[in-house]
Amino acid sequence: MPNNIVDWKTITNFVTDAFVGVGVPREDAEICADVLIESDKRGIESHGVNRFKPIYIDRINIGIQNPVTNFEIIKETPTTAVIDGHDGMGQVIGYKSMKMAIEKAKKYGMGMVAVRNSCHYGIAGYYPSMAIKEGMIGMTGTNARPSIAPTFGVENMLGTNPLTIGFPTDEEFPFILDCATSITQRGKLEYYSRIGKKTPEGMVIGRDGTALTDTDQILVDLTTGNAALAPLGGIGEDLAGYKGYGYATVVEVLSAALQQGNYLKMLTGVKDGKKVPYHLGHFFIAIDTEAFMGLDEFKKTAGDIMRALRNSTKAPGTERIYTAGEKEWDVWCQRKDSGVPVNSAVQKELCKVRDALNLTQYVFPWEK
Repeated sequence: MPNNIVDWKTITNFVTDAFVGVGVPREDAEICADVLIESDKRGIESHGVNRFKPIYIDRINIGIQNPVTNFEIIKETPTTAVIDGHDGMGQVIGYKSMKMAIEKAKKYGMGMVAVRNSCHYGIAGYYPSMAIKEGMIGMTGTNARPSIAPTFGVENMLGTNPLTIGFPTDEEFPFILDCATSITQRGKLEYYSRIGKKTPEGMVIGRDGTALTDTDQILVDLTTGNAALAPLGGIGEDLAGYKGYGYATVVEVLSAALQQGNYLKMLTGVKDGKKVPYHLGHFFIAIDTEAFMGLDEFKKTAGDIMRALRNSTKAPGTERIYTAGEKEWDVWCQRKDSGVPVNSAVQKELCKVRDALNLTQYVFPWEK
């Protein structure tokens, strides 16, 4: 096995112990680790151990994220709830909120939970997956620090705001659409920076309206407001960027208005030149298929649709048509018996976290 591969048990235990080491209760740490590593299992490196230190450990250490999560129910009805997360661990808030939505859906057919004052909750697709395991349709969305410019604008106003939907099928893997409403997302740019890759032209627009490609500078400019991500579709109307802009706005409203949370420029994470909590908002929806025509019937029809799409006429020179969630399933099939690949930059970060927390029981493959 290559020396940059860490087996699943080791990386899971390490991430859990590291979260505990910075003050996260063990039960919560296990949830955080599971969400984080699920991203790597699906091949979505932009939200996996690549972000472990800078997005979670560092934020806890500088005091803008609380390791102990105060999950407060502000308002509740049989089918809905409003939660204040008090800047705790986003994964814990997300897990408990989707669990609550699922329990409501079991009783009443549908459940929705809106959250305010949360933090980055990891891979959005994790939460619909929880609903899928219960035979349900799951949806979630979250706002984020300003990154996207409105169509015909150059100022970063909206977050990357994923609108994520998943449902069961009668195949080995479910349908899970988990993508940002921007043409790319900050996590992918951070990943490009780590591996020294330029940003493809057309993904980021500067204040003067030109396309930017210097990844390291883009990450600085996004923070200072001198650059913005293009919405899904692209810049202007010709490539229908207004559609991504519109969907991003939908997520922004559902992540702020129902729960009276923060939005747009309130989410910069900076006040008077100092880093502050992000106060993010999320929403979670669970729909019980049994409240309609039944789970087996739903799965069969959904599976038939997926198979028809994949078996449709392919473009010349291509070998395969995919449906959402299929590529991630393929990655898991390839990785399940090995582990998570860790690039050299993240290797240094993991070692730094280990040494700072005195987790001497962990020796990584690249150190042997």
